[in-house]
Amino acid sequence: MRLIVVRHYKTHINLEQRIMGWGDSPPAAGWEADLLEVDQRLAKAGIDIAEVHTSNLERARRTGEFYARRRNIPVQCASEALNEVNYGALFQRSKKWVEEHIPEYKTDPDYVFPQGESFRQMQRRSVAHVQALAERHDDQTLLLVVHAGVVRGLICHYLHLPYAPHLARRVSHRYIGVFEFTDGHCRHYSEMGSHSDFIADGIIRSPHHCAPPTIPGGTPATTAI
Repeated sequence: MRLIVVRHYKTHINLEQRIMGWGDSPPAAGWEADLLEVDQRLAKAGIDIAEVHTSNLERARRTGEFYARRRNIPVQCASEALNEVNYGALFQRSKKWVEEHIPEYKTDPDYVFPQGESFRQMQRRSVAHVQALAERHDDQTLLLVVHAGVVRGLICHYLHLPYAPHLARRVSHRYIGVFEFTDGHCRHYSEMGSHSDFIADGIIRSPHHCAPPTIPGGTPATTAI
């Protein structure tokens, strides 16, 4: 499976530097320009998308519908498993206030936000969903419309990066991440759109060859790459 991962359109709350999580916000002025740029890059690369999958938050669903309409294909699934981290009671709080009052924000992946969840919990549910897709769509290319937090979680998991140091890496609304799966394992990762901070900050290069899967004890598995 080839998984093309993009971010939803830019919203008013994004521009205002406030917490969104499982809440939602109307698209910001000029939102369509980001999506058109991503769409043109995908078209230029000749990528044939079989299905569009999104989180069940409005900003992701509407973004997925935009790409699906341009290809005359349906949005197959809107899943809560792909939602942004649930910040619970922090919805609409300014990020500056959160940074000042909750030091664990973007530093501790296991901190559970009040009435919400932790980054680690979000990562586990989104990775589990992606693994299920990889098992069901071995020979297809899927478009996944998600959120910056989900993108960070997927990159850290599949590229075997420590999670805590990368919780605040920037992910553009013009980001395009390409995860290549074989036999249910991610083998390669690359970026086609505006580079995430994982590349801009020199953490990884694109393309990135993912380490082979391991069996208990840390021994590389024998599955051929």
